[in-house]
Amino acid sequence: MKPVSLSPEAVVELAEAAAWYETRQPGLAIRFLQEVDHTQHAIQSRPLSFPKLAHTSVDLEIRRALLPQFPYALVFIELQTETRILAAAHTKRHPDYWLNRLQKP
Repeated sequence: MKPVSLSPEAVVELAEAAAWYETRQPGLAIRFLQEVDHTQHAIQSRPLSFPKLAHTSVDLEIRRALLPQFPYALVFIELQTETRILAAAHTKRHPDYWLNRLQKP
């Protein structure tokens, strides 16, 4: 199994989402982050089981793992030595806003 890493942008997105959930209900941020952790483990153990994003114009296999209880998806690619989570994307907002992150090393 390859390790899973988060892009700096994904870290910020997760922190912002967790903070927002905590303002809505105490303890909800913990539930959100537990789901993120569970989904990261699923990505690490079976990355190819998640669907490819076919609508992107980039010639890479970009995949998406939905969080079961929250409207977020972890968007990721497989690299030689790791699986990189590019974005923690809200599923109801600005699809593909994270595509420019593919240009970064």
